[in-house]
Amino acid sequence: MQYLLLIYENETRYETMSEADLGKLLGDYHACTQAMIEGGQFKAGNALQPTSTATTVRVRNGKTAVTDGPFAETREQLGGFYLVEAKDLDEAVALAARIPGALVGSIEVRPIQVFG
Repeated sequence: MQYLLLIYENETRYETMSEADLGKLLGDYHACTQAMIEGGQFKAGNALQPTSTATTVRVRNGKTAVTDGPFAETREQLGGFYLVEAKDLDEAVALAARIPGALVGSIEVRPIQVFG
C-alpha cells in the first residue's frame, strides 16, 4: 500500500540555521532517502519552496479566486513529502519516524486512496 508522508516543520528555523547545521540536516535527509530507496519503499519525494511562494486557488460560484500564500496560518508548514510503499500502517509510521523533520516538527502519514 502507498502512503504519503507529509513533513511539517516551522520553516523559519532554516533562516537562522548555520551552514554547517543546514549541511548536516541535508545529509541526514539524503541518508533517510537512500535508506528508503535501498529498502524498496521510496516512490517519490521532494522538498517544497517556502510558503511565501505558495498560491492558493479557490472556486466559488464559478469564479476563481487566487491569493498569495498558504491556505492557513499555522505554526508548522508543509515543507516536503515522501511517497512510499509500505506493507501496512506500522511500517509507514516507522519510515515516518526516521525522517529528520520528525525531530522538530511532525510527519503526517496518509494512505493513498485507490479508485476503481
